[in-house]
Parts: sequence; C-alpha cells; structure tokens
Amino acid sequence: MAKKAKFAFFSSSSPKSLPSSPSSFTSFPASPLSQNFTQSSMEEAVERAEAVIRKWDPNTPSLTKIVSLFNHSRKEAKEFIICVRDLRKAMHFLVSQDSQSPKLALAQTLMQIAMTRLEKEFFQILSSNRDKLDPESVSGHSSISSNSEFEDIMQRNDDDEDEMRKAAESITQVEKASAVVMSDLKAIAESMISCGYGKECIKIYKRIRKSIVDEGLSLLGIETYRGSRFYRTDWATLEHMIKNWIKAAKIGVATLFRGEKLLCDHVFSASNSTRESCFYEIAYEAATNLFKFPEFVAKEKKSHERIFSLMDLQAAISDLWQDVEMIFNFGSVAGVKSQALSSLQKLKVSIHSALVDFESTIQKDSTKALTPGGGVHKLTRSTMSFISSLSKHSRVLSEILADHPLPRNTRLLESYVTMLEDEEHSHALSVHLAWLILVLLCKLDTKAEHYKDVSLSYLFLANNLHFIIETVRSTHLRDLLGDDWLTKHSDKLNAYAANYEIAAWSNVYMSLPEEPTDLSPEEAKTYFSRFHTAFEEAYMKQSSRVVADSKLRDGLKVSIARKLVPEYREFYRKYLPMLGQERNIEMLVRFKPDNLENYISDLFHGTPILSSYSVSSSSSSSSSWMSLGCVSG
Repeated sequence: MAKKAKFAFFSSSSPKSLPSSPSSFTSFPASPLSQNFTQSSMEEAVERAEAVIRKWDPNTPSLTKIVSLFNHSRKEAKEFIICVRDLRKAMHFLVSQDSQSPKLALAQTLMQIAMTRLEKEFFQILSSNRDKLDPESVSGHSSISSNSEFEDIMQRNDDDEDEMRKAAESITQVEKASAVVMSDLKAIAESMISCGYGKECIKIYKRIRKSIVDEGLSLLGIETYRGSRFYRTDWATLEHMIKNWIKAAKIGVATLFRGEKLLCDHVFSASNSTRESCFYEIAYEAATNLFKFPEFVAKEKKSHERIFSLMDLQAAISDLWQDVEMIFNFGSVAGVKSQALSSLQKLKVSIHSALVDFESTIQKDSTKALTPGGGVHKLTRSTMSFISSLSKHSRVLSEILADHPLPRNTRLLESYVTMLEDEEHSHALSVHLAWLILVLLCKLDTKAEHYKDVSLSYLFLANNLHFIIETVRSTHLRDLLGDDWLTKHSDKLNAYAANYEIAAWSNVYMSLPEEPTDLSPEEAKTYFSRFHTAFEEAYMKQSSRVVADSKLRDGLKVSIARKLVPEYREFYRKYLPMLGQERNIEMLVRFKPDNLENYISDLFHGTPILSSYSVSSSSSSSSSWMSLGCVSG
C-alpha cells in the first residue's frame, strides 16, 4: 500500500509537470538581486549548486538514492536549501540577461533535480515522522516560530548554530524533535513554492495529513454518519455511541484538529491562501461529519428518558465551542461552525420537548394501585429522582429554559414564582423545577382521594411530601429552590401530620373527660370502657400504617403520646383506686399508662395487629378531608 502511495505522489514529478522553458521562471516571486551579482558570481553559484544537487540526484544509482538528505546530514540539508535559493536567483538573473544562455538550461535541469529530491524528502519526512507529527505532539506547542531553522540561517547567511542551541534549551526532547521535523517541512515547502513547485508539495501534504486525520477519528470510534443509520439503531446502542462520541469529540477537536491547524499554519505560514486551502482539504469533511452526529441524535424520537444523554451532548459541544471558533476560523471551514451550531439548536429543541414529555408523563399517570399503609408512591420516587438529576445539569437547562419561560397565568404558579424571585438563585430553571414538583403534588392529591380512610389519605400525603422535602434538602435542588421553598413545604408537611392525628386519634383523645371533675364509680367505668374501645380500634387500624422515614415516624409517635399518655395517666391514677373492689378489674382496665407508651412505640411499621373481637368501621368519609397539596387557582 505504501509503495502505491509513493508512486502516486511521485508520478506528479514527471518532466511534463515541470517548467519546460527558461521563460517560465519569470513568474517566480522576484528576490532582490545583489548589485554585485555579476556574471562570474552567477556562474559560481550554478557550479556550486550543481555539485551539491547532483550528489543528491534521486535518479542516480548511488547511496544517496535511498538515503534521506535531511536524516543523513543536517549540515548538507541546509547547504542544499541554500543552493536552491541561490540557483533560483541565478535563473532570474539569466532570464533578464540572456534567455538563450546554456547556463540557464543547466540551471533549469538542476532545478528539476532539486525539486524531485525535495519532493521525495517532503514525502519521506511526512511519512516516517508520524510519531513526531502526531496531533498531540504538535498541539503541545504553545507557540511556534514563524521562521524555519533554515530560513533563519539563510537570512543570516551564517553557519553559526548558537541561536538554535539556545532555543533548544527551552523545550523538551519530544518537543524539540517535533519542532525540528516541522522546521524541515516548512523549509522544503517554502523552497518548492518559491520555485514554482508548490502544487506537488501541497498535493503530498494534503493526502498524507488527511489520511492521518481520518485514521485518528476512526480509531476514536467516529464513523461516517448517515440518517438511515440512526433509524435502525436501538436506544441502548445509541446511548453507548453518545458516550463514545463525547470522549472522541474532546480529543478530536482539542488535539487532532488543533494539532493539524498548528502544523498547517506553521508549514505554510508564508501563504494564507495555501494554509486555508490545505486545512480545508484535510479537516473540513471530517469535522463536519463529526458534528453531524448530535443533530442526528436530536432528531430521534423525543422521550424524557433520553434527556440526560442529550444534555451531555449539549454540554460537550458548548465546552468545545471556544476551540471550534479558534480552529475553524478560515472562511472556507466556517461550515464546521455552522454544523456545530445547528446541532446545538436541534439539541435544545429536543431537550425542551423531553421536559414537556416528562411533565405530561406525571400528569397522565393513571396507576390505580394504592400504596400499602400510605407509604411513598413509586411515582414520587421516580419523579424526584428524575428532577434531582435534572438539577445537576443546571448550566445546560438554564440556557434552554431561558428561551421557554413558563406562562404565569394561574394564581398557583404565581405564588411559587413570587417566592423564588426573592431567592438569590432565582432563574428559569428554579421556576421550572418548582413547577414540576407542584405538578407532582397535585397528582399525589388526586391519588390520596382514592383511599377510603381520611387519616390514611393524610398519612400518604405526609409520607410523600416528606420524601420530596428530603430529596430537595439533600441534593443540588436546595440551592435552586431555596430555603423559603423548604420552609413553606415543611409547614405544609406539619399540617398533613396534624390532620392525620385528628382523623386517626381524635376519638381516643375525646374518650376521656375534657375537664377535671369528680366522677362516680359508674361514670369512671364508662370512661375506662370508652377509652379502651377507642384506643383498641385506633391502634388496630393504625398498626398497618407505614412511615418509612424514622424522623417522621418518631415525630408522629411523640406527638400522639404527648397528647394521650399524660391525660390517661392522670385519669388512671385518680380513678383506678375507686374501682378496686370491682370484680374482673383487669378486663375493665386493660391498659396501664406504661403499656400505652409501648403500644404507640410499635406503630407505623406496617405490621397489622389482628384482634379477637370485631372492630367497628370508621365513620369517616373520604369526602370529609381537604387536600393541602394543590389548591385550585
């Protein structure tokens, strides 16, 4: 394969492609001629050039045919470049003095030999120094001198290498090796272009460097993207492709394309048009294809489950944008920036559509199954997990939601927005996340209505709101929603808990006399019986209730015990002695105050207690409780 490539490159060096007459050199860039550049000095220059150039004639059967000039002797390589420069000056001089001069014909022959040699050297340096010209090595140069090593020497016309040694001291060995190779390429390119052989030089450069860019992207897993490829790809595969693309794009832009831009700018620094043309041929197609991938992904079916991969793509392109603008600054490669911007815009649309889909999913949730014991609903868990994950992408979402503000057309939303506008972190994302949580709370209110027991409805709301609050408190959502949001919803949680107590335990509270009064033994027996019946009924029902969070569970237990135990203890202390003569006193007074505390401490673990007697059904109606989660505007 390498042999075929080499043959293709050198086939362009046939005599037909070279200048065929002395007059063709009149189009070369003119160089200032020394006033002392006389006929004799011209002849000396041609003779000196002939000795050096013929030694390195690639068409002669000698060692120099297979040996690289630049690898063999840098001193001779410098001498060769200088001879080519002087030969070009001599040819300009001969054209102006005597276009039929035999010396001009000799000089033209020597120039053809020199260009063939330089073309070969250019190819060999590009081919055999890929490790020194790999994009990572090249992009590691923070700055590259605009002058080549040989150009500096020719300008000084001096063999002194002190300056080169001083420059070498400031860079590492790897950077030095890379800089030397880049300097060689620059010297050859400028020599060939100045002598009218730029076409051959540029052709070699474009082919070799483009193959390196294409190979590099292929190794990174970047393929040629077509829309039809995505229609047949399942999401799991596409998600893997997205993760790979993000990693590959960072390397591709920051290292591969940046390195190529630096190398191209250095080698062809003498010509802006050549630099632009080369970089376009090498990078445009590959870079445009690279940034087509996010656009194809964005066109796929909109679903909120895919939003995080879309946001990762959005963030990756945004992070690379500064490099993209710097690297693709030529007009000819502006299409790369346009493609990247198009992908960003398509991703924004898809991400916003996914958010709309997520809100719709909450509103349309139609699961009828009730959570046993009034525990946390699976919709609450999944929704809050999703929302807390959204909060981790605040930079991307803030930019998108700024263009899609929520309409403030309800009293309910207005109250949330007003609250958040007082917070330091108020922005479109905060409002939107607060809105999504409000949508969830309204849906939970609807689900709470399906419970036949009022107290269970309130316990369900308390459990779920507590889960929501703790999720906000323990994630980045706290920074976005603010302490006022937490305070307001904590107050609402306390109201749910209080309403649960009233609905579940009010009959027990009211079974004891309200005012301290002197009761007769019969009245005391009645109150003891009433209390025990009410407590047993409440306890049997509430034993199956669930409060998963220990803090909320303990808080409810303490609140119930504080209202119940001290009152019963006082009643027990005062009236039990009055009934001391009663037969079967243990059946009449079934609970001691300490036993009462033990019973209460066993609540809310979801373990129902079976009774040996019939428990009367609650007279509560589901229509008698009022929701505190979603008040209509």
